[in-house]
Amino acid sequence: MAVKYNVNIIGGSQFTLAQDDRLLSVTYLFRRDGTIEQQPRLHVTHDETRWWGLDQGQELGVFDTDRGRVAILSSYDVQFPELARLAAGRGAMILFVPFATEDRGGYLRVRYCCQARAVENDVFVVAAGTTGNLPFVAHADTHYAQSGIFTPIDYAFARDGIAGESTPNIETLVIADVDLERLRRHRYEGAVQPWSDRRKDLYRVVWNGGEGEAESI
Repeated sequence: MAVKYNVNIIGGSQFTLAQDDRLLSVTYLFRRDGTIEQQPRLHVTHDETRWWGLDQGQELGVFDTDRGRVAILSSYDVQFPELARLAAGRGAMILFVPFATEDRGGYLRVRYCCQARAVENDVFVVAAGTTGNLPFVAHADTHYAQSGIFTPIDYAFARDGIAGESTPNIETLVIADVDLERLRRHRYEGAVQPWSDRRKDLYRVVWNGGEGEAESI
C-alpha cells in the first residue's frame, strides 16, 4: 500500500518472533520507496507478559523519511518521558504512537502523555488507537480510543495543542498539516522553550542500551 499509494505508513504493532525466539510487539514503518523499518516496544505491561508472553525490545530507533525524521513510541512506551527525550535528541520531529487501550482510563493515560511529550520536547505527536471489539480474543475483547495529532502549545500552533482529533471510539480518518520548519523556529522563538531551556548542567537522560558507549541527552 505504501508503494501503491505513494505514502509513508506507520502500521499498528504486530506480534513478531525475534531471532532468539523472544516474542516482541513490533511496529513497522513502510516507506513509499518500499523500504521497511521496525521498532519493538521497549516496555510491556504485566498483563501482556501474563496473557501473551511478550518480551521487551532493546533498541530505540529514529528513522529518516522524505518528510522528516520520526520515531515510534508504541502505546506503553510513550508513558516513559525518557524515551521521547532521547528520540528528540536524536533528531526526531514527529513521534508516532499506535496504541490499543481497553477503556477510557487507559486511553487517557496515553493521550495525556502524548500531549506532555509534545510540550516537553517541542515535537508533533501522532496517536492512532484501536476501536471496536474482539470478543473471543483474551485481553483484547474491548477497546476505547480517540486518535489525534498533537502539537506544542503556543501561538504558532493549534488551539489547545490539538491539530486534529477523531470522535471518541469511532473509526475515522484524521488529517492535519504539520510544519516542521515552524517547529524548528519555535524551539528558539517560542513564548516558552522547554527544549532549548533544559538545564543540562544539572541533569541528563542517559541511554545505556545497545552496543557502544552510553549516550547522554
